[in-house]
This record gives sequence, C-alpha cells and structure tokens, in this order.
Amino acid sequence: MNIKRIGTVAAIAIAGAVVLSSCAANEDAGSTASSTSSSGTDYSKLSGTLTGSGSSAQQTAESTWAAGIQNVASGLTVNYTPDGSGAGRKNFISGAADFAGSDAALKDEELSGSFALCAADSKAIDIPVYISPIAIAYKVDGVKDLTLDAKTIAGIFSGKITKWNDSQIASLNKDAKLPDANITVVHRSDDSGTTQNFSEYVSANAGDVWTEAPSQTFPYQVGDSAKGTSGVASAMAGASNAITYIDDSGAGDLDKAKLMVGDKATEISAEGAAKVVSDSKVVEGRADNDLAIDIDRKDTADGAWPLVLVSYAIACQEYKDADKGKLVKGYLDYVVSKDAQEAAAKEAKSAALTDDLSEKAAKAVASIK
Repeated sequence: MNIKRIGTVAAIAIAGAVVLSSCAANEDAGSTASSTSSSGTDYSKLSGTLTGSGSSAQQTAESTWAAGIQNVASGLTVNYTPDGSGAGRKNFISGAADFAGSDAALKDEELSGSFALCAADSKAIDIPVYISPIAIAYKVDGVKDLTLDAKTIAGIFSGKITKWNDSQIASLNKDAKLPDANITVVHRSDDSGTTQNFSEYVSANAGDVWTEAPSQTFPYQVGDSAKGTSGVASAMAGASNAITYIDDSGAGDLDKAKLMVGDKATEISAEGAAKVVSDSKVVEGRADNDLAIDIDRKDTADGAWPLVLVSYAIACQEYKDADKGKLVKGYLDYVVSKDAQEAAAKEAKSAALTDDLSEKAAKAVASIK
C-alpha cells in the first residue's frame, strides 16, 4: 500500500505483496462442484501452479476461487497478486504472469503487440469473470444518508467542489446536516481499472465538468492517493470528512452514497450492476472469443447502477506451452462455473455472471489451447 498527500513528500508504505493462493480464506468455496465440469473438464487431472496478477477489485473473488478449486483439483495451486489492473496486464504481456485480472479490457495498442506466453500467431482474449458495483464511499461527520449525482461527483473528484456544505451537494440532500468542512478526496495512485470505470462514468454523464478523457490513471491533482483497493480502504479508515470511489467488495463499513439514476436516488446493489451489464453490448471488431463489454454508462433503468466495473481474466487464445494452456483453461472453466460465481458473489458482494454471459464466457474459455 502506498499513500501520499498531493503536494507533499509524506508517504506510508507497507512492504510485501499480498499473495492469494489455494490456501486462502474461505476453504469451502465451491465445495459442491463436481470433479468434472459441465463442459467436460476433468479437474482431478489438473496439476501444477498458476501465477496470476492484476485487479485488486478481484482480490476477494480470486481468493475464493483459488480456495474453491482445491475441492475439485487438489493438484492445482493458484497464486494471485493484486498488483492493479495495469500492472497485471503488463505482467501478463511480458510473461511474468500466466493470466491477468483486469477491470479494463486490453487496449487496441496492447492487442497489436506480442504476448510472451502466447503462440506466435495467437493473441490474448478478455473473458468477463467478475461484475461489481463501484461505491462512492464516504466518512462525513454527522452524515449517514447522502445522495450524489454524476455532476456533483465529477465536481468533487476534479477539485471544483471543495466543501461538504457546497450548494450543489446541499441541493441533493436537503435534510442532511452537512458540515462546513473541507472535502478530503481519496483516489487511486496506481494504474487502475477501477479508475478507468469511474472516469468513464463521470465522463459520460458529466463531461462538461470532468473534462479529462477516461483513463486508468487519476488525472487531477487533488486530495490523497493510495495504491490498490486495500490501500484506498486503509486511507479512508484514517481520514475524516473524506470520499472515495472503491469496488464495493473493499468498502467495508464505510457509508455509501445513493446515486441519482435518471430522476431516482438509487441504492448501490450487485443486481443493479448486473442489470447494466446485461443491457450493454460486446465491443465490436474484436476476435470472436474476446468478450470486452461496452458498458452503457447512461443506463437509467429502474434499479440500474451504471457506476459498474466488469473485470476480466486475460489469457492467451493459444499458449506456447500446451500444458500451461490446459491449466489456465481448467482454472478459468471453474471460475466461470455457477458454483464459483455464486461463491464469489457471496464473499465479494459482486454479481454472478448472468446465464447469457456465463454461456458466452464458458465458450470463450473452451476455445483456449
């Protein structure tokens, strides 16, 4: 974790990476799964070690999956480090990781390059494995019920709104006792898929306020920054009158704002996140088995939560090492299964893949060689 105040040299660092392996928490995850998957994969024949890297939002889910697959594939060990989506993609591209977790699909420029572990004529594919709402989490003295719209969120996180009792916030929260206190913004310091999804949402809905293009790096010089989902949660724990965007799995006991969706103040929910993804389409022009999703950030359906992330497993379509390909295929076959998806949803407060998306993801996994 790395936390710093913009404009100062103060920093807090905790040494050592978090490693999630098959011995992780929740040993019973997916314990009802069969030793043979619905697609015919014989988990009992999987033996070896896989290294994954990437999304810190996926951290709880990956821990759950790595533990759960031990119930059906005791010979397979999965080590996953939540380095951040950008770092995960870089590690996969260089061959330092067998697969990546990323809250943003591969960019066109990444796809145009080569991948160290992939066969010479093969590229990587994006497979959705995790759907989660992004929370606008806050700690404000005396405030336990807060509603924000996209323009107000954009104003706060771009540094244009600096006080909690600002008229723009007050107009959305007429009954709240908003303090005359400075707003402490906490945002990601690393190359983050959560930041990408957050910035896509505010850019789409408040582009006149959020004038920077959507990006995996936070563009404004405001507030405090912290590395990873856990770093942001730790920064918020020690802050006052603070606000952040964070995957719901990492929000813990923080209060969460309602989001104005159309003309309704909407509570955060995994179901609302899944609704938006279901209403969205796959990005056109990609390989047949690449399931990058063009999220409808302006979805105003009842209960929808358009501040959502879809997190992907990124793997080779064909690996140079066929044995490695079999392990990755076997693990991801488990990850997209109903048992594994429901276990992760329970632990991470995420949404299991819908039946339609699960079927497409399973087909994509089955194509891995």
